Amino acid sequence: MEVMTSFFSRIGSLARNLFWLLLIVMLVVQWSGVFTLERKRKNIIDAIQEERGSRVITLIHRQETVTFLGIPVSKHIDIDDAEATLRAIRMTPADRPIDIILHTPGGLVLAASQIAYALHNHKGKVTVFIPHYAMSGGTLIALAADEIIMDPNAVLGPVDPQIGGLPAASIIKATEMKPIEKIDDETLIMADISEKAMRQVVAMVTDLLKKRMPREKAEAVASLLATGQFTHDFPIMVPLAAAVGLPIRTDMPEAVYYLMDYYPQMGVGRPSVNYVPLPKSQSISGSAETHWGN
Repeated sequence: MEVMTSFFSRIGSLARNLFWLLLIVMLVVQWSGVFTLERKRKNIIDAIQEERGSRVITLIHRQETVTFLGIPVSKHIDIDDAEATLRAIRMTPADRPIDIILHTPGGLVLAASQIAYALHNHKGKVTVFIPHYAMSGGTLIALAADEIIMDPNAVLGPVDPQIGGLPAASIIKATEMKPIEKIDDETLIMADISEKAMRQVVAMVTDLLKKRMPREKAEAVASLLATGQFTHDFPIMVPLAAAVGLPIRTDMPEAVYYLMDYYPQMGVGRPSVNYVPLPKSQSISGSAETHWGN
């Protein structure tokens, strides 16, 4: 009996050791993959900077499956993104152009508006690249740019505020469809907040746009985008974006598409914002095309 007990004890100990060994190997493999992706991304960013003479900032969010344990992760524009982006803008000389690559479903109004105004106040030319989509807060950031370069099939989206997960415009409309005595206090409070939120966003969008178009036109575009005339996920494609007067082009650099290939999944702890500090300590020799993925 003692021999059997000792045998099973050794088997159990071996199984535990194998488990921890496999866990360590999995972690090492995962982190190795993350570091490789980061290196390739930064090389491409660095090459685009050299080619365009700009500061390149990426704001790329995915809904992916993390390799370790297969945990689904959804990302959006948050305060950490705002802090990192503002830091990158501060590190950029005032007259140096900024290229920001956007791929995002949106996020916090506060964070998106901070980024938008930082770009708006930058003296150098600001170009936003949208290879696939920049919805909601991403559109707000794009509106701050001097130029928006979109893939022909990429989309922007409305910037109407959402209150408690509901469209502010719809909350207001719901209260208008009932006698006030039949509306509960909480709904009335939400309607009041919704009205203020819409006014604030319309004023913000107008302020961002009036630098590049007459104020009356800026107000009309702001009203179109921020007052619930579309559903919040309505895709604003290139023809409509250009028709309302946004500075749209569709000649997307191949390097931007190439960069997106290196965002296949979200590595653990990977920040959403990447930039290469200026000045660079080491330059990439040869043409950008031959060094993007190295």
